[in-house]
Amino acid sequence: MKNKKNDFQMMLGTIKYPIITDKATRLLERNKYTFMVDQRANKFTIKKIIEYIFSVEVIKVNTLNTPRKKRTIGQFSGYKAKYKKAIITLKNGDTINLFPDI
Repeated sequence: MKNKKNDFQMMLGTIKYPIITDKATRLLERNKYTFMVDQRANKFTIKKIIEYIFSVEVIKVNTLNTPRKKRTIGQFSGYKAKYKKAIITLKNGDTINLFPDI
């Protein structure tokens, strides 16, 4: 028997936050939403969590791991953290409200 509290904590850690960039806002017109997700998450897990949290039907999940980028600030150089991005395609008629009225 699985522990429901651990499942809920896993869900909270998997989907981190939506990505709001120029390209991501253009994808909203085609009913595609972009989220930053945990590096270890797979497409099946991401799909189930999005469907559970937002009560929508997910048609497709595309994921990509961004490469780490070198950054230099003054004499210090290092790398920007890499992350995993998921682009979620929803069924026509389903939406996710990323900008709730405050």
